[in-house]
Amino acid sequence: MSTHKHIDRICAVAAGLCLLITALFMNGEALGIRPASKAMGYESKLFDTARVHTIEIVMDDWEGFLETCENEEYAPCSVIVDNEAYKNVGIRAKGNTSLSTVSAMGSDRYSFKIEFDQYDGGKTYHGLDKLCLNNLIQDNTMMKDYLTYRLMGEFGVNAPLCSYVWITVNGEDWGLYLAVEGVEDAFLQRNYGRDHGELYKPDSMDFGAGRGNGRDFDMDEFMAGDEDGREHGRGGAARPPEGFSPAGQEGGTPPEGFDPSSFGGRGPGGENGGGMPEDFDPSALFGDGQGGGPGGGFGGMGSGDVKLQYTDDDPDSYPNIFDSAKTDITQADRTRLIQALKALGQGDVDSALDMDQVLRYLVVHNFVVNGDSYTGSMVHNYYLYEEDGRLSMLPWDYNLAFGTFQSNDAGQAVNDPIDTPLSVTGSGDRPMADWILASEEYTALYHQYFEEFLSAVDPAVIIDEARELIDPYVERDPTSFCGYEEFEAGVEALETFCRLRIQSVSGQLSGAIPSTEEGQAADESALVDASGLTLSHMGTMDRGGGRGDGGAPGGPFGGGAGGFGVPASGPDGQAPGPP
Repeated sequence: MSTHKHIDRICAVAAGLCLLITALFMNGEALGIRPASKAMGYESKLFDTARVHTIEIVMDDWEGFLETCENEEYAPCSVIVDNEAYKNVGIRAKGNTSLSTVSAMGSDRYSFKIEFDQYDGGKTYHGLDKLCLNNLIQDNTMMKDYLTYRLMGEFGVNAPLCSYVWITVNGEDWGLYLAVEGVEDAFLQRNYGRDHGELYKPDSMDFGAGRGNGRDFDMDEFMAGDEDGREHGRGGAARPPEGFSPAGQEGGTPPEGFDPSSFGGRGPGGENGGGMPEDFDPSALFGDGQGGGPGGGFGGMGSGDVKLQYTDDDPDSYPNIFDSAKTDITQADRTRLIQALKALGQGDVDSALDMDQVLRYLVVHNFVVNGDSYTGSMVHNYYLYEEDGRLSMLPWDYNLAFGTFQSNDAGQAVNDPIDTPLSVTGSGDRPMADWILASEEYTALYHQYFEEFLSAVDPAVIIDEARELIDPYVERDPTSFCGYEEFEAGVEALETFCRLRIQSVSGQLSGAIPSTEEGQAADESALVDASGLTLSHMGTMDRGGGRGDGGAPGGPFGGGAGGFGVPASGPDGQAPGPP
């Protein structure tokens, strides 16, 4: 028995501390304490990147399923993940233009989604509800997505987990795929805890881009053909989607070399020319894309809401955000997000953003030069997360990163200015990125994060480890979109790109190389020489989408080299050819 004269007081204080700690745990969120992330279980299993995992798909009518893949409808199957069997799960094909592209190439190597709880609400793979299986199309390196997600994760971005898997179907080899954690409920719990915020996937394909100007359209529908049976993008005379009206819009200036004939029909290598209507005005595709105003094309093919521009307080002004919600949202959720966009547009960055996450995302995103994204001309392929009125962005779909979207010039890609990336930011059009240049303080902070990234993460290590890991699988892959020699050349090009990109970014941070497009144009002599790099070796939008050489499938709007008005030439200025 203790005889300390203050024992009663000590016990009372200890009891009070216990009650205080208990209250903090129970009411932490109300007191401003963010919920901790949650260990799910699948992280160290399927997403162990030290080995190639196995997924066996068992399905009675696999051939019948393949014939209906472009419908994106779930069908039941069984999957065996690293010798663990899961019966009666859902599988469907996934993708946007890639679905039609795979079919047009005469291939069955679709990307897939596995929904473990499609038919049984309680079924998961160690807590994982949805798994994406990426077919590695337009990626001769087999690792553009993989490398980017790894870079994001190692730099502290809340990014999807990923790993390589070898797929078999009914006992037969199918090929090497990339398994990617679905950005849904399990992802949210893993990163933000059970009481997580709201998730959106803003996206639009809007010609005319302004609210009430043109209409959003589905690329797969546009690629599939019209009522006359002519197939868009497969040698037919492509037409703009219904409702597209270029007349009266204040269009911008098409990029140098833009050829309207490549926008429709078979393109430069085919028998037919453009096939556009008489009143077609290509300038309508290159407007400023402001919400409520003209837009589209390389000024930003996307409406103002997808660009995260504030328009007004009406939720109906943001259909491409709220109609694409991945969580169940309320009117309060809509109001809170709109107010965050308003604050961002007014320059109140601290209250609108989870600044640490946004900066980490943008640093890696801008390092890998992905034009098929929020900062590119298409304005899509990202997730938007909102919690307590603060926004952050989550990475998605980087198979056309590292300068391989729209046949970029290698020198331009390697030296892409970090402060005005891809020539579409820095003018107020993309508020989620443009705020960085709003003050010297923000720019300096962004550069500080970039310096931290370059010192903390080494892309070459990830590339070398991945190459050694997947090399034997690539060599025997029966359905791959490229051969083994193309894979070797692609990996070498990827390593070269990252090495040169590090040189360029380091030079931009030190001031030796201008970090804005305007500055680089004025001092080209300071740029890193990338003349020995051929971007197309990594796989590009053109090469993965078909040959476009007069008979084979081509870009999304006809057999032309790049689709979407890309000049009639192949990667790096060369004539388009077979993948």
